[in-house]
Amino acid sequence: MQNLNSFILENLGLIIFFVLLLTAVNAVFIFFRKEKGGVKELFLQSQGELSGRLAALREANAQEQSRLFAALNEQRLALLKLMDEKLLAVTKSVGEGLHETTVKTNATLTDLRERLAKIDVAQQKISSLSEQVVSLQEVLSNKQARGAFGEIQLNDLVSSILPPNAYSFQYLLSNGKKADCMLKLPNPPGSIVIDAKFPLESYYALRKASNDREKVEAERFFKASVLKHIKDISEKYIIPNETAESALMFLPSEAIYAELHANFIEVVESSYKAKVWIVSPTTLMATLNTVRAVLKDAHMREQAGIIQKEVGVLMDDIARLDERVENLSKHFKQAGDDIDSIKISSGKIYRRIQKIEDIELGEGNTQALEHLSGKD
Repeated sequence: MQNLNSFILENLGLIIFFVLLLTAVNAVFIFFRKEKGGVKELFLQSQGELSGRLAALREANAQEQSRLFAALNEQRLALLKLMDEKLLAVTKSVGEGLHETTVKTNATLTDLRERLAKIDVAQQKISSLSEQVVSLQEVLSNKQARGAFGEIQLNDLVSSILPPNAYSFQYLLSNGKKADCMLKLPNPPGSIVIDAKFPLESYYALRKASNDREKVEAERFFKASVLKHIKDISEKYIIPNETAESALMFLPSEAIYAELHANFIEVVESSYKAKVWIVSPTTLMATLNTVRAVLKDAHMREQAGIIQKEVGVLMDDIARLDERVENLSKHFKQAGDDIDSIKISSGKIYRRIQKIEDIELGEGNTQALEHLSGKD
């Protein structure tokens, strides 16, 4: 319907032209059919009809335009309403999206700030750790400081596992040598010495060797260093009748311990022959736990001996108690016999009193008195 109305509005002039053309043709046709005298009347009649048709057409056109304008206005209002609704929905959706985006952005920024704070703390820790690593390298580069480092690590391990009365640090032996640590164990095996050694220079030389010649020299240097430590411990810290027949050499580095057991088996075998057992922090912990179990077992044996001794004394006390109870029982029995004798005597006395009360004094009772006195 809208397409038809639009077509009429767009081609209104053309339609009027065709209507006028048809009217003119009709008038000419009538003109040729009528007589000449009625042409003027016919023309006037046709002009009137044409004017009426044009007026009706203008009125219909005006009505149609009014109706079209009303329909267009209604459609415009509906379209505006629909656009407002769509715009409101889009605005609401965009607002919600912006709110969610804002919330997520704030959460992301908060999480980012927390992560940056953690990264900052981690960076500070890394810087501090780097300083500590540099300090540790400086410590390990000095031979005396390196020895002190091994002794401190040894002290921490021993004191964290064994009771205080089971060890002694910087123990002075009879030969005038000081042991880093002395484990006080019962015989056998007896007290065992632990001495910390740290052949770091020779190990670094071994790790830094870049060709076969340097590697051979570094291996020789490392082997000689460890064998010297083994010899020193065997000669200084194994004393007959004072220490155990063996000693422990503490290497405060798992890497050196692993290198030694992986590539220098002959050195380890030499330590076995010298009765010097090489231990690392891990193996020393296992050894100290075994020592603690041995000390606990020895303590239990000591306590068992004390208990057995006390039980023997208790048995003697029980024997003396039985003897005294037996003596007391004899006394009770003698007292019972004495009480029975006393009862017999008191019965006799009571019967005598009864007889005396029954006797009447007189000549006839003289014989009874004599009989009573003779009978008693």
